[in-house]
Amino acid sequence: MSGRRLKVVITDGDYPSIDPEREVLLSIADLFKYDCISEEDVIRCAWDADGIIVDYAPITRRVIENLPRLKVVSRYGIGVDNVDVQAATEKGIVVTNVVYDVSSIAEHTLALLLACWRKLTQADMNVRRGVWSYRSLMPIRLLKSSTVGIVGLGRIGREVAKRLKFFNTRIIAYDPYVEEKVFYELGIEKVELDYLLRESDAILIHTPLTRETHHLINEEKLRLMKPTAILVNTARGPVVDCEALYKALREGWIASAALDVVEGEPLKLGDKLLSLGNLLITPHMAWYSEETIYEIQRKAALNVLKVLMGETTESIVNPEVWKKK
Repeated sequence: MSGRRLKVVITDGDYPSIDPEREVLLSIADLFKYDCISEEDVIRCAWDADGIIVDYAPITRRVIENLPRLKVVSRYGIGVDNVDVQAATEKGIVVTNVVYDVSSIAEHTLALLLACWRKLTQADMNVRRGVWSYRSLMPIRLLKSSTVGIVGLGRIGREVAKRLKFFNTRIIAYDPYVEEKVFYELGIEKVELDYLLRESDAILIHTPLTRETHHLINEEKLRLMKPTAILVNTARGPVVDCEALYKALREGWIASAALDVVEGEPLKLGDKLLSLGNLLITPHMAWYSEETIYEIQRKAALNVLKVLMGETTESIVNPEVWKKK
């Protein structure tokens, strides 16, 4: 590293302050925060940056090719689907993510599941309309007499499964990339996706967004589900085809759904999804807790610091770049 001050740009993010990042990077870099939305925004704000920290801004091939000094892209959070990792790798740019405590996501998933299962939103609306009765909410079954299917048994899926065990419910899961022993250790039955969709009373989505999982839950898959089934997605919006989900909820293919993520965030006021009484939506907040927010910000900055100082980090997404350095 040369003696000059480095420049690090936070392209976007709605954290209350950037004090955690500033504390980490103060010794080597000047830090700038922007609210980038487009490729043009990122190029204009970070054209001379040595490192960038990104939340949802697009770090595409075009962006990468227009940031000649860039050495590291640090993503707030686990997923890097808004970063062209291949383009970064070709340019010798290190891409990192933040592996953090996913307890908040597991807790939020269960909160959404239980809210749908116990029909809490409908019950609340009934009371506010003067209907003090459970009869219009019937039937509601015990969770322990049901089957819950988990799509994606990575860190988050496993944490959710561990918590579900306390409800004594049957848990099945689909994940072609996880070894059999993981299913065995968790006491979960490994099944194919179509079987899971047909068999489950509630389906929880915890798969990352890839080319394979884009619209994994589409009209064809939704039609396999029980008319009494619940769908919960706290993973990535495009894993579920929202057009197909709207149709499924409106026409009664499934009973209800809960989404913490949607395609094309933020969801615009007036979106037709908001007209559905059997859909519960939260604003991509499953990751959030006071403990988690500090951890994510600090770790994202530490990843930049380490790479710019010539040190490795466990959170490198494209380790082949580091091996060549």
